[in-house]
Amino acid sequence: MKMDKAALTAFLDSDFPQVKDMFAVETVGADTLTMRLINSPSLLRPGGTVSGPAMFALADVAVYLTILSQIGPKALTVTTSATMDFMRKPAAGVDLLCETRLLKLGRALAVADALIFAEGDTRPVARASLTYSIPPEG
Repeated sequence: MKMDKAALTAFLDSDFPQVKDMFAVETVGADTLTMRLINSPSLLRPGGTVSGPAMFALADVAVYLTILSQIGPKALTVTTSATMDFMRKPAAGVDLLCETRLLKLGRALAVADALIFAEGDTRPVARASLTYSIPPEG
């Protein structure tokens, strides 16, 4: 059961209310998704830039929803591996956008890449590679 933008947003709102105001699904494609991290003072580190943990959360949630867009609302799909490279400081005061690409979708594992950009800048600020375990049917 595939999930579109509306279904993914509703899932995030109902199953993860603690972060529903932090993220917004922008677009959903065949094996891609773009998600917005809504800028907030609580996400900033000294110097006024978005913190590394907030960027990791953006990549993690964006890839999670990319996978769910293909397999349906399997909430127990979990991160098993993650690598993140921080490449440049994002501009202060802007939202971040994460573009994901699903590289492999198997019965038990899914692998995806994520690029994070400061809104209005084409140069990525971070890159992540994530693997998720998909719960068995039944």
